[in-house]
Amino acid sequence: MDPFKGDLLAYFLPEPCYTAFFLQYNFMDVKLPQIVKVIGAKSAEGLSFQSVLVELLAITGSIAYSVTNSFPFSAWGEALFVMLQTVTIGFLIQHYTGRTARGVVFLLVYLGLLFLLLSPVTPSSVVTAMQASNMPAVIVSRIIQGVTNFQNGHTGQLSAVTVFILFAGSLARIFTSVQETGDTLLVVTYVVSVACNGIIVLQILYYWKRTKMILKQRLEPETTIISQ
Repeated sequence: MDPFKGDLLAYFLPEPCYTAFFLQYNFMDVKLPQIVKVIGAKSAEGLSFQSVLVELLAITGSIAYSVTNSFPFSAWGEALFVMLQTVTIGFLIQHYTGRTARGVVFLLVYLGLLFLLLSPVTPSSVVTAMQASNMPAVIVSRIIQGVTNFQNGHTGQLSAVTVFILFAGSLARIFTSVQETGDTLLVVTYVVSVACNGIIVLQILYYWKRTKMILKQRLEPETTIISQ
């Protein structure tokens, strides 16, 4: 990532974030920019709740599989933090669309299902199947968000920083996987992830001016009301 470091630091990320994401490969806080943006705007416009649900399926499957197989926390701790941030985004989408009660139900149901998955009651075959569906779920999640962006004609409150980090992180993982593991399946997994995240990156760039214009129009009536 060194050839791109200057541009990243100039336009997207402060240096501590660059170090955490691309040198230390720490993606535990990757979705915080999205959370901050939604809370700051008090709007989740443009974010697909269905995309969040499908992504949660992938993340939860990975966590359950790791716990079931007694993997060390260092091997799946990152997924836990990403899951917590994704759940938060899901709740915020419901909250800022006037469905706070539904958001609370979403939290309770998800936590209940997570507890059930991590308990001995759930057959290991179910957990294995969820892990196997990880990459298809990620692909479907990105496609849903991409379709939402296309239908809206803008990307709304979708965080460019978060999307770019996800894209660049997957790109970095390709090179580390080739160098450290040489596992073809793992490499292909990250290649597909790059392609899916790349579509969202391109949409953010393509709809950049239109998104700014629409969000500005949304803000102007609120500003007028407050001034009155």
